[in-house]
Amino acid sequence: MEGAAISAAGIGRRYGERRALDDFSLEVPGGSVFGLLGPNGSGKSTFVGLVAAMEAPDSGTLRVFGEPPAPALRARVGTVFQENASDPLMTVNDTLWLASRLFGVPRAQARERSASLLAAFGLSDRASDAVSTLSGGMRRRLEMARALLHDPSLLLLDEPTTGVDPHERRALWAALMDTRGAGRTILLATNDLAEADAVCDRVAFVQAGKVMATGTPADLKRGLRREAVRVTVDGLTPGQLSEVEQAAGAGQVVAQDEVLHITVDDASAFVPRLFAIAPGAIRTVTIEQSTLEDSYFQHVARQPAGSVAPL
Repeated sequence: MEGAAISAAGIGRRYGERRALDDFSLEVPGGSVFGLLGPNGSGKSTFVGLVAAMEAPDSGTLRVFGEPPAPALRARVGTVFQENASDPLMTVNDTLWLASRLFGVPRAQARERSASLLAAFGLSDRASDAVSTLSGGMRRRLEMARALLHDPSLLLLDEPTTGVDPHERRALWAALMDTRGAGRTILLATNDLAEADAVCDRVAFVQAGKVMATGTPADLKRGLRREAVRVTVDGLTPGQLSEVEQAAGAGQVVAQDEVLHITVDDASAFVPRLFAIAPGAIRTVTIEQSTLEDSYFQHVARQPAGSVAPL
């Protein structure tokens, strides 16, 4: 990988009394797929907006390819926003033609790139159709093609697969990776940790406007207990929660609303202890291999039980 494509140090950003980013520091290696992971309201979209030069930080230093974000830098950046930005009354072809004009792509190159991207994202047969006739997944694919038309060095993806079914999500990412330019950096803001685990080279856990931990998904999962137990409880007392935390075999225990997230070495041995500690309070138990989500809770949820925003 190259040097840092994005470098943020001590970034602060307020909206009135609300602090969206608080001493936010991060480096995104050039050529990487980097995930910003956190719940809604954690500051992910605010940071994406700063990188896209849509607004400026109140404090700190932000560099994109070694320069402060500015309108002139947008020629090297493609953005897919949370909401679809395409005009529903325009056709698919018109949408890409407009993007080519905005970014100054020569006509011949624009025609070639449009045809190639529509084929890659499975939209060739819909090129003459109005955007309003596309399914939700097709619109997201069109958004991706539009963002890639000028062959950007940096692609910003803000919740790009929200509302997209798992099959469509896999197809979108497969097409995106097939069309990935040499050295292109991708910054993905998402609250879907499974998606980030599958596609990202490195990730950052974000909570309340701060970066809590960074690393490769494998590094962040290293050291977790082998299995994850998720328990839905009803009426668990503070004393019973304390017993769960101290039970033999329990690793990190996080209480989120009425759900306990527990990493353990051997779920088959640990779950009977749960029922012995809290008979009648346990409604459901789910056991699975530890994931990036468990790592997120381990790093982020080092605060009072129940205070962690859901993902």
